[in-house]
Amino acid sequence: MSHARRLLRAVRRTLIPVTVTALAVAFTSAQASPVGHPGSTAGAAHSLLVRTANGVVRGAATTEGRQFLGIPYAQSPTGALRWQAPRRPADWRGVRDATEYGDYCAQNTYWAPGYSTQHTTEDCLDVNVYTPPATSRTASRAAGLPVLVWIHGGANIGGDARDIVPDTFARRTNSIVVTVDYRIGAFGFLTLPGTTGNFALLDQQQALRWVRSNIGAFGGDAGRVTLAGQSAGGSAVCAQLASPAGRGLFRAAIIESGAYFDCGGSTRAQAESTGLAFAKKLGCTDAATAAACLRAKPAKAILDAQNGTGPETWNATVGGRELPVQPAEAFTSGRASRVPVMNGATSDEGLVFAYDSFDRWGNALTADAYPKALTSAFGDTIGARALARYPLGAYERPGYAYAAAYGDFLFACPALRADTRLAQRGRVYSYEFADRTSPLFASLPQDADFDFGATHAAELNYLFKPYGIGARLDTEQRALADQMTAYWASFIHGSAPSAPGRPVMPDQKSAPGTVLQLRTASRGGNAATSGTGKAHHCDLWDAAAGS
Repeated sequence: MSHARRLLRAVRRTLIPVTVTALAVAFTSAQASPVGHPGSTAGAAHSLLVRTANGVVRGAATTEGRQFLGIPYAQSPTGALRWQAPRRPADWRGVRDATEYGDYCAQNTYWAPGYSTQHTTEDCLDVNVYTPPATSRTASRAAGLPVLVWIHGGANIGGDARDIVPDTFARRTNSIVVTVDYRIGAFGFLTLPGTTGNFALLDQQQALRWVRSNIGAFGGDAGRVTLAGQSAGGSAVCAQLASPAGRGLFRAAIIESGAYFDCGGSTRAQAESTGLAFAKKLGCTDAATAAACLRAKPAKAILDAQNGTGPETWNATVGGRELPVQPAEAFTSGRASRVPVMNGATSDEGLVFAYDSFDRWGNALTADAYPKALTSAFGDTIGARALARYPLGAYERPGYAYAAAYGDFLFACPALRADTRLAQRGRVYSYEFADRTSPLFASLPQDADFDFGATHAAELNYLFKPYGIGARLDTEQRALADQMTAYWASFIHGSAPSAPGRPVMPDQKSAPGTVLQLRTASRGGNAATSGTGKAHHCDLWDAAAGS
């Protein structure tokens, strides 16, 4: 186990609570098409009836465009199909209603408004498709609009495709957005002898194959797919870049706060050991029959046994067909997909994690407890060095100092390391969202006596509508949101990320180590800087990670 992953285990207790509050068989090659227009995209941007490879779906028109919700891209992974690669969904007759979301994937906790454990199920492998209004189609793009496929976050144990509602984004970027539900927790990552363990990754690849076979019917271009995700979803994008089976399924990638753990996973031996220990908790003690034994258990028993675990338990398994080597190695050795990548983080990633570790429980970190908190998290040597780099006198509260160290260790510096590795083989564009006046993410306590700054997931308010709730942005923030949408749009459409009248997002090949700071005008505006690594003390954290 690397030193970086040992440090992760030491700080695991700060990652698990935040999930409560803050955060492959190919399809047939038959081309889906709009009803009445087999094999053509003519009319695809107009109709609410769309013929997919499995049958006709009926969507809904909104003020922003069209949406088609809860479309299955794989069979229900239940019974004998639990912990199996996803399989092509069954065809249906007649018209399938696609105006409501499917259920949440099986999970213990979720933070969205309206969440209910009564609506979690293993039968959840659905996609949601959002298209702009028909009038936004242009003759020059009659072949189809570019597509963004979004992988949600949630520390691999929570979350849902509806975490973001990208209808406005689809309209403003003139693109099609597909959000994906996939197996999470033990259902998505359990590794046992004879199983792959990477069921979440296989689900995502199956969804991408569904897009390739069907998106033309919705007016999209299957050859212009950008795979994107935030947090655990961003980490999944890293894994898909490194997966041989992911090659050719997307032409570009966006990683938002997803390079933590250096995009790494567990070795096969580690994952199987974890899996067998998990099986024993449920009375399945024979390694040879553990998978069959667990398949006979009800989903609730699996979820109950999963309580208290987090992303250090449920993550990608490295060393098999789906992920032969760690993503960091794949990036530097040329074994990753060579596609353009946009990669970044927020400037204050750690604040929400510090809040959930201390203040949320009425146990704010004190000055006396601060040194021990650092050594408990990072070990005696690194903790002592961190104490010197993050002195209490530089921060308003001890919790803010701890948050800075934690965020730099887990997000900011791994993002910069990923930039360096990816840039050895292709184009990488780097940003840091740094609006410290950002409105709180919808799931955070709005009245907390805590400054969350530009914390984890803060940028999503400027791009999408988290949980369908649009953030209240002031005039300057709306301008920044417009600029960010332009950066993301230009990248999705195949260009270097740019916005009218603003600097182009730096390319790490021509400007290594330079990052575009995304800020409001009164706080300096968008500006490229080469000092991001120094500001986040990455010499300390890179050494700790063994880089």
